[in-house]
Amino acid sequence: MSAWILVGSPNSGKTTLYNWLTGSKFKTVNYPGATVEYSVGQLQDHLSQLQEGYSPVVIDTPGIYSLQAQSEDEKVTFGTLFEKRSEQKEINGVIVVIDGTQLGRHLALAEQLKQTGYPIVYVVTMVDLLIKNKMLFHTELLKKELNAPVILFDGLLGKGLPEIAEAMKATEKENVQFQVPAWNNQKQEQMIKRTTALAEKVISHHHAGHNSLTELTQKIDSYLLHPFFGLILFLLFMTVLFASIYWAATPIMDLIDGSFGYVANAVADKVPGLFGNFLGHGLVAAVGGVVIFVPQIFILFLGIGVLESTGYLARVAALIDKPLSMVGLGGRSFVPLLSGFACAIPAIMATRNITSRKERLIAQSIIPFMTCSARLPVFALMISFLLGGENPLLAGFLMALLYFAALVVGAIAAGILSKIIDSSSKPRLMMELPLYRRPRFRVLLNQSITKSKSFLKKAGPIILVLAIILWGATNFPRPAEGVTMTDAQIAQQSYAAHLGQKIEPVFKPLGVDWRVGFGIMSAFAAREVFVSALVLVFNVEGDGDAQTQGLLKVMHEATFEDGTKIFTVASVVGILIFFSIALQCISTFAILKRESGAWTPAILQLVISNLVAYTLAVIVVQTLKSFGL
Repeated sequence: MSAWILVGSPNSGKTTLYNWLTGSKFKTVNYPGATVEYSVGQLQDHLSQLQEGYSPVVIDTPGIYSLQAQSEDEKVTFGTLFEKRSEQKEINGVIVVIDGTQLGRHLALAEQLKQTGYPIVYVVTMVDLLIKNKMLFHTELLKKELNAPVILFDGLLGKGLPEIAEAMKATEKENVQFQVPAWNNQKQEQMIKRTTALAEKVISHHHAGHNSLTELTQKIDSYLLHPFFGLILFLLFMTVLFASIYWAATPIMDLIDGSFGYVANAVADKVPGLFGNFLGHGLVAAVGGVVIFVPQIFILFLGIGVLESTGYLARVAALIDKPLSMVGLGGRSFVPLLSGFACAIPAIMATRNITSRKERLIAQSIIPFMTCSARLPVFALMISFLLGGENPLLAGFLMALLYFAALVVGAIAAGILSKIIDSSSKPRLMMELPLYRRPRFRVLLNQSITKSKSFLKKAGPIILVLAIILWGATNFPRPAEGVTMTDAQIAQQSYAAHLGQKIEPVFKPLGVDWRVGFGIMSAFAAREVFVSALVLVFNVEGDGDAQTQGLLKVMHEATFEDGTKIFTVASVVGILIFFSIALQCISTFAILKRESGAWTPAILQLVISNLVAYTLAVIVVQTLKSFGL
């Protein structure tokens, strides 16, 4: 079976063309030896029938600016072309996707691919924008210059698909003899100059010297890239994106949480004994713990897709690149870091677009420091204990201070890591500023759904297994036959509790006993579990606000065996510091392993962040205790 690979720059319309060529007949797979995904599908039936049953495999690869691969995405495209590590054994031809509105730059990549020896079909996209602005595209001139088929494609209507399929069939070869062309920055610049001159000949305007597309883009950029107003608008757009990840996902997450909670309780009630408890509060609850993150992941990638497809995301990277470079990061890191304040899981997944491996590792390492929504229940409880709920203004200030502290800790960690992580090449931001255009929501929805499914498929099993292990640790050993115990009593004599009691000396320097230590250990399932774990071990009854007030009362009264208070200003501040820095969420740990492709980076981050959090918390607690707090 023949195979064709789609190659083109980011934002060139490559994935839109791929969706038109394959319809729904495709699957997303991992590139061998990497975490980067690409799509594989077959030519749609109606196109195949037009070409007498010709049905090649079509491979959609990540966007690439040149054959000098830098990012992990670009290396996948390079490897698929020249190392033959894709799912297909052979590549019979290449479809080069060229944005007609960025013809000069995209022709440079086309010229590079021309030198590889592959049979090539050139497809020019964004034709609708050219027609709308009364721009003439001289197809025959470009065809003569490239000495290969050149086809205009309308991504809105799919116009040009039969011609593309016909050109693929007529052009492909068996046993292609390809080569990697020698290339460098100097040759790249020379090529861009030549292709820019060619582009001016290929595209002409009805009104000499008038290009409404460029004029509109320049007019918008005068505001969006303005040194002052650009930053204000940038913060506004990013705030909307960040807020949407939180508030837009919350109702759906609450619905998922409530639905799985109802099913878990129903299963536990209907199926008798321990098996019912395992099915309900173990298995069903664990599945719910995985699915609950999907709305945030979907909204994040949909929002990023809108920003990218309109052309604004490239401006964001250019605008924020210099400030972030002071701590070893770059413009591409901003959106993942900002998303980390909602949830670290989709934020870490969003680091795939970062070009530099060093920058990507630094971003993945500091994202867990951002104050995610899972920390809020813990912070709210501790702040309520400190202030007694009497000063909401001060409580809000303390919460904002914790958010600011997360940024400071992240910046310090990034600065340290940038000195430690070795890199043979200096990361640089290479990104063109595309013309502004309307996003195609059908494509964006499809991409967001695909990435959400990928999360469930790849990260879900790890989270599920770890959550079930935690359930077993808190529910065993079971009481002897004939002995009746409540869930709280079982938890207090479980393996997890025994472990907590044995390592109580570890928690003592934090100013807490084994029960709070049990809560800290339980928080590794999810940080917000800390509050429910305290409710469990301190045997607090009631629901909702009554339960919270009851827990606060118990916290004020809880003492060690010698009668001294467990919860003091010192110990509560220590808990806040620990939860601010420590990597406790197993979901985040799982996605770190998933994105890095190995256990070692994830385990190192788990160990180091917890050791640093513990050390700093102990220092602060002991210092405050010396002042009698």
